[in-house]
Amino acid sequence: MVPLSNVTEIAFLGFSQNPGMQKVISVIFLLMYLAIVLGNGFIVVTIMASKGLTSPMYFFLGYLSFVEICYCSVTAPKLILDSFMERTVISLKGCITQIFFLHFFGGTEIFLLTVMAYDRYVAICKPLHYTSIMNRRVCGLLVGAAWGGGLLHSVGQTFLIFQLPFCGPKVLDHYFCDVHPVLKLACSDTFLIGVLIITNGGSISVISFTVLLASYVVILCSLRSQTSEGRRKALSTCASHVAVVSLFFIPCSFVYMRPCVTLPVDKIVAVFYTVVTPLLNPIIYSFRNAEVKNAMRRLMDGK
Repeated sequence: MVPLSNVTEIAFLGFSQNPGMQKVISVIFLLMYLAIVLGNGFIVVTIMASKGLTSPMYFFLGYLSFVEICYCSVTAPKLILDSFMERTVISLKGCITQIFFLHFFGGTEIFLLTVMAYDRYVAICKPLHYTSIMNRRVCGLLVGAAWGGGLLHSVGQTFLIFQLPFCGPKVLDHYFCDVHPVLKLACSDTFLIGVLIITNGGSISVISFTVLLASYVVILCSLRSQTSEGRRKALSTCASHVAVVSLFFIPCSFVYMRPCVTLPVDKIVAVFYTVVTPLLNPIIYSFRNAEVKNAMRRLMDGK
């Protein structure tokens, strides 16, 4: 139970106070959400059903696509349904629950992207030892560590918010609950909690980005000894990963690695890491990949 709180529900301002415009935005989100679920879901099914996609890269990609569906499902359905309601509200407990799952799946995605960078490093820099290093047990442990890291991050963020008393205002200038906007609703000094929240999210982002950067620096250095065909394939794979990482990390860093203040542009920036990245993931990672496309064709043909 949240201590000393007389706030039981919170109202969202959303993207627009114009009901017609809000409905248009909701339809756009609905189309994007359906594309996310269908695109990423098709990748998960293809990887599970295909006997040819056995590389650890596809193992991690399947989990990433699953996390993308879950991550987007934390915020998009609520926004879509709110366009049909007279009052766009969420209970305080529901708000805190949304924060928990947002950071759980978001943290898991960050760790999965880091694991995938390590996988590419081993595949390109240690090709002769790739199958022995990235065996099934190691891959399972790395995925488990990603889920565990996301859980620890989420519990830390949610615990800090859970301790706050909320006595108003009851209006959130956003389209979903997140730590920075919710902090503004607390009726106590939130400076220390704000610092802890930034430290929690910032340390994960900095460590993960450092590992990612180090992996790609080593990969680029090692490409000088590769054949031209090997360099082309490696650069194609790495470029896809860098694109996904950039689309996710840059907006997240803008929102979470600064003092706990909210800006009008935050809602637009949040769209990139909650909707745009999950939407582009199938295109960037999979539909450009010949092996995945061939596996999808075989799956649709029933072979």
